[in-house]
Amino acid sequence: MKRNSVLTLCISLLLLAACNTNDDDNKSIAKYPVTKPVKRDTIYFSEYIAEIHSVQNIEIRTRVKGYIEANHLDEGKNVREGQMMFSLSSSFYREELVKAKAMVKSAIAELRTAQLELQNKKLLFSKKIISKTELEKAEANLEALEAKLEESKSHEATAKLHLSYTTIKAPFDGTINRIPYKVGSLIDEGTLLTTLSNNKQVFAYFNVSEKEYLKYTQNKVTEQEISLQLADNSIHKHKGKIQTIEGEFDRNTGTIAFRAIFPNPEMVLKHGASAKVLIKNELNNALLIPQKATFEIQDKFYVYVVDENNKIVTRNIQIGRRLPHLFLVDGGLSTSDRILYEGIQNVKEGDIISPEMREPLSIIQDLKEQ
Repeated sequence: MKRNSVLTLCISLLLLAACNTNDDDNKSIAKYPVTKPVKRDTIYFSEYIAEIHSVQNIEIRTRVKGYIEANHLDEGKNVREGQMMFSLSSSFYREELVKAKAMVKSAIAELRTAQLELQNKKLLFSKKIISKTELEKAEANLEALEAKLEESKSHEATAKLHLSYTTIKAPFDGTINRIPYKVGSLIDEGTLLTTLSNNKQVFAYFNVSEKEYLKYTQNKVTEQEISLQLADNSIHKHKGKIQTIEGEFDRNTGTIAFRAIFPNPEMVLKHGASAKVLIKNELNNALLIPQKATFEIQDKFYVYVVDENNKIVTRNIQIGRRLPHLFLVDGGLSTSDRILYEGIQNVKEGDIISPEMREPLSIIQDLKEQ
């Protein structure tokens, strides 16, 4: 009887130990969420650093020497075409114009006298009172005075032009930039007074690689609208279009320059600013995975694949493009692969896990809402 009791106790202890061992094994297999790559149509934006230029941006320079008598507008103010901007001292040029006009009147008087003298010489020559030589002298004198009159008129026109240069008007509607010289400053011919920018529309210049250039020409990118991202990451209110492409590639960079134009009615964009041109691209059946399911080693990307035995296997993948929270995969995965979604820092090659499947589309939707 005692022998049977002892035997029963030993068997119970062995069963209990076996159960505990199985429980410990089950507890050591941790649960981790896994998902699968998914194929779907998607869009992404190619970004290019762009330089902003006004459609018109010119230097306003003096064409005569003098003192600045008046600045009619302040820096940063808008000006209309034909509006007065600067006045220079004009007394010297007014006097020059008076002299030029006097020279014209004198030349006209001399010419009239020569015309009368020539008529008289012709009459005398017809009566054979004077020689032909005297008549030719009178004709030559008339021609010389006619040339003198033309020269005087040229001097008068030049004097008028110089006087007009003392008043500087806006050649088009725009915004005045910095004015380095103030009223009373003595300036020489060619001195920079300010620059004038027409910002109602702006150009955005950006460079594109040869590969992308070929893709864009095939997809007729010049016919689609494009966006502009500003320095604060906000998007410009108005869409633009690519206007033109330069005629040759830069040998040093292997890129070619594009020029886009954007409306700017609020005058937010200024000449010399920087921004990003965003070009929309469409992809059909793109293979997508969450970025958080990947890790990087020496510029290569990897994921943990869970095989049929729930064992962790490291696999190298090829990333085609980075999207918000997602990677577009060019190689290394298929839609049938199970990949570890979370906890990649807690596992290693060869570990056994208990996978919990997460639907790929639900994950993508959750990531979009973040």
